[in-house]
Amino acid sequence: MEAFLISTGLVAIAEIGDKTMLLAIALAATWRRPVPLILGILVATLANHALAALAGTLAVHYLSGPWMKWIIGFAFLAFAGWALIPDTLDDDEGAVKPHRTSLAIFWATTVAFFLVEMGDKTQIATAGLAARFETLPLVVAGSTLGMMLVNGPAVFMGEAAAKRLPLKYIRMAAAAGFALTGLWILIAG
Repeated sequence: MEAFLISTGLVAIAEIGDKTMLLAIALAATWRRPVPLILGILVATLANHALAALAGTLAVHYLSGPWMKWIIGFAFLAFAGWALIPDTLDDDEGAVKPHRTSLAIFWATTVAFFLVEMGDKTQIATAGLAARFETLPLVVAGSTLGMMLVNGPAVFMGEAAAKRLPLKYIRMAAAAGFALTGLWILIAG
């Protein structure tokens, strides 16, 4: 249960203000069809984070040793620094004709989110969490829930609500969460 809760919390905090959240807002403003958008985000996140967690779990099994905790711990400290760097999304990205079928919106969202999430801090954090906890299903479920807790409401709230969020402070909270996790791994791991 610890893996699920930590994965949910860290990914949710890190996702606020992330480029995939901005993509959710842009797609919602363009298409105004929340159901296919949210389903596309869910499918893309499950696939992406399952691959990331599998990579993290395999890394632990094939790259085990006392030095592995140092790699994972320092990786989370690096995530802390990375979380402080704001993501941006060009205004014209995601600008597609609003007259699309629900299936087209679903697939466009799924592909866009899967690709945008590649190499993102939440994907890499998911791999690190899976390496730390070695419980792939709980980490994937937690990281996916964390993504959906942020991106689901982003779809409904749209761009106006995102402008009101104090993203600077949220990024600082994400950085603190990653730093504390990294230190916890280095000290207690």
